[in-house]
Order: sequence, then structure tokens, then C-alpha cells
Amino acid sequence: MEYRRKTVSYAKWGYIFLIPFFLVYIVFSLIPLVSTFYYSFFEYYRSGLTQVGPNFVGLANFKAIFESDLLKYMANTGIIWIIGFIPQIAVSLLLAVWFTDSRLKLKATGFFKSVVYMPNLIMAAAVAMLFFALFSDSGPVNNILVNLGILEEPFRFFTSTWGTRLLIAAMNFIMWFGNTTILLMAGIMGIDTALFEAAEIDGAKPWKIFTHITIPSIRPILVYVIITSMIGGIQMFDLPQVLTNGKGTPDRTTLTLIMFLNNHLFSKNYGMAGALSVILFITTAIISSIQFGIMSKGLFQSKGGK
Repeated sequence: MEYRRKTVSYAKWGYIFLIPFFLVYIVFSLIPLVSTFYYSFFEYYRSGLTQVGPNFVGLANFKAIFESDLLKYMANTGIIWIIGFIPQIAVSLLLAVWFTDSRLKLKATGFFKSVVYMPNLIMAAAVAMLFFALFSDSGPVNNILVNLGILEEPFRFFTSTWGTRLLIAAMNFIMWFGNTTILLMAGIMGIDTALFEAAEIDGAKPWKIFTHITIPSIRPILVYVIITSMIGGIQMFDLPQVLTNGKGTPDRTTLTLIMFLNNHLFSKNYGMAGALSVILFITTAIISSIQFGIMSKGLFQSKGGK
């Protein structure tokens, strides 16, 4: 009597294990995304206890969004992200190079890595409240500056446009530079050490090694860091929301795009919120595609032989 050997279909089990992911994605991501696009073409809001709509209005919501102060809020978001990201990427690159350079023979690097990453674990609301207490008119920072004679009177950070913007950018820097450092370290540690040794034998200086070997070799990580940081910048909400009590003070100069979106959601204007969400989605996709294209075309490629 012949016995047929039973075979296991690994492909079948692979699809089975993927089912929970697709279910979660469809329920919590795809359906809300489609409904957001759908309701962006409808008049759908609450006026007191009365619900108006949903009534189809075409592109009227998008027109109203563009006729508002959308460009001002885009500029606010972009400025705060840029002044926070530039020092973040610079400091993270410096720390990543230091921590991965065996010639420096740094001790307790594990401890320093933990300390650098630790701010990323703190809630944004807690960081915002800490900065609010530190930089208030009668806070410790103003007291120290006045007592040292640097200022004659307390500086009102929260009534100054650039003062508030710099504080938000500083909080973003403190919270995220550790995460960026760890990612860049992972990229640098993946570089073949023979490349560095060969460059040193050829007499290359540290700056040449950094710009012609390190940066080109970690280009994929840099692309990832820049794109994810930019998306995070567009989605900036919790820090300015808590620090300015949701008002974007002074004079809405720190009101970000997501704070603007939150105002529509808070007022139950789902049509306008949907239209703004669609605009943010398209803007993020376009900027990310452009950025990925520029970075992947060899912006950081080494100039071999020069």
C-alpha cells in the first residue's frame, strides 16, 4: 500500500498570517481615507444642535480652504520645521560619526546612546508644559538672564513671533535628534571599514572621508530620515497646541496646518476638515516624491577620483 507524503503549502500560511494586517489596515486606514475623500465634496457640519448635510457641493470646500489663511499656516509649519530640522540633522550626523568611530575609543557609548534617545520617550505635552514653565515671563530662564545682567527686564517669549517659533523648534529638536542619531548610526555601522582604511592610506582628510564615503554610503538612510521628518513636520500638532493653548499665538504665527485642521474638526465641520485633509495628503505625496527623486539622483554621490 502506497502512502502519499503530505506537503505543506507555505504560501498559503503566509497569506493567512497577512490577513490580520490587511483587516486592520482596511478598517482603520483605508476606509477612513476613502470616507475623507468622499466627505470633502460635501457640506457637512453642525450648527448648534442641528446637523447640516451631507449635501454635495463639489469643490466648494476646497475653494473655501484656499481662500482662507492656508498659505500662512503652511509658511508657519515650514518655518518651524526648517529651523528645528537643520540643527537636528547636523547634530545627529556629528554624534553618529563620533559614536561609530573606533579610533576615538569612546567609553560608555551605550549609556550616552540611551541618554540621547531618552527625550524621544517623553510625552510631547510634558515637554511643552516644561518649556512653558521655564520660559514664562517669571520663569527660571528669565530670572537667570535678568540676574546675570544680560536682560534689563524679562523677555516675553510667548508674545514674540520668533521667540515662540524658536521654542517649538527647540522642542522638536530635543525630542527627535536622538531617534535620528540612532538611525544614522545604523547606516554608518553598515559601511565597510575597508573603505575608510583605504581612504586614510591614500591620505584623505576626515572631511573628505565624511563627504565622499560616509554621506554617499548612508544616502538611503538620509532619504528616509529627511522624508519622515518632513512628513512629521507637516503633521506637527501636539507641541504648538499645548504651548499656545491651541491658539497659535501670537497672532496665529505658530498655528500649524494640523492645528488648522483640528479647529475644523472641533467645530464639527467635517466637509472642510475632509477637504483640508485631502490637500495635506496630496501636498505630502508631491513633496515626498520630489524629495525622493532629488536624493535618489545622486545628490550625495561621491565624486570618484577627485
